[in-house]
Amino acid sequence: MQIDMVKNAGGVFVPMFEHDLPRLTKFKNGEVYTADFKLTRNPIFHKKMFVFFKFCFQHWCANKAGLEHMDEHSQFDRFRKDLTILAGFYEQTVRLNGEIRTEAKSLAYANMEADEFERCYNAMINAAIKHIFAGTRDENILNQLQSFF
Repeated sequence: MQIDMVKNAGGVFVPMFEHDLPRLTKFKNGEVYTADFKLTRNPIFHKKMFVFFKFCFQHWCANKAGLEHMDEHSQFDRFRKDLTILAGFYEQTVRLNGEIRTEAKSLAYANMEADEFERCYNAMINAAIKHIFAGTRDENILNQLQSFF
């Protein structure tokens, strides 16, 4: 399991994203766990990407896609992967039956250099404008969208 953590005062690590909190309930207090810590390049930029995903996800309304019976975490995870693919950051493989499988590139810092992450962020904005916000006339939403530029 990989969870992005932030070190707070007193040496306490907390999850960077609220949606990771339920995953930590698997760990018991007082038990010993081994962790492999890596310093990320720019956690604020990474967090901005996920705030953007959440903004897009809320606008998109997952119930439009036939996923209303999935839990919100699964819907969000599928949404961000699909938006990543629409932004052009994906890998394709050929299955044994000859079908092509398209998978979103991992946004993890270990898997994407800083310059590629920046290109990906810009492409995400363009993909969201084209596929999520096309036809939106609500000034409030458009102003919020522009704040991510």
